[in-house]
Amino acid sequence: QVQLVESGGGLVQPGGSLRLSCAASGFTLDDYTIGWFRQAPGKEREGVSYIRRDGNTGYADSVKGRFTISRDNAKNTVYLQMNSLKPEDTAVYYCAAVYGYKWFPLSAHGYNSWGQGTQVTVSS
Repeated sequence: QVQLVESGGGLVQPGGSLRLSCAASGFTLDDYTIGWFRQAPGKEREGVSYIRRDGNTGYADSVKGRFTISRDNAKNTVYLQMNSLKPEDTAVYYCAAVYGYKWFPLSAHGYNSWGQGTQVTVSS
């Protein structure tokens, strides 16, 4: 059974950091394109970052230079390190997976496995 489980969300002050984890079971992450997405109340789901099977990574302009995506093949887990957090980063964060290479990996369309999400709240 293919499953993704996010963890690591929480409440943090502006300027703080969090590391989100996306743990996979039932498949091997490094064969997949993995994306991180977020959705704030009343807003559409937004692509945040991705990592392809060849290790290629990318970021939305809104998080570039602050967020870093990485993968630990031994733990079958993808991480999203989030630094210099801002109130506008507040959202539910989801990871998603699709086998192989994905065109336009910051688009939610085409991902066929999703986690349940983890809440990130940035507030003083």
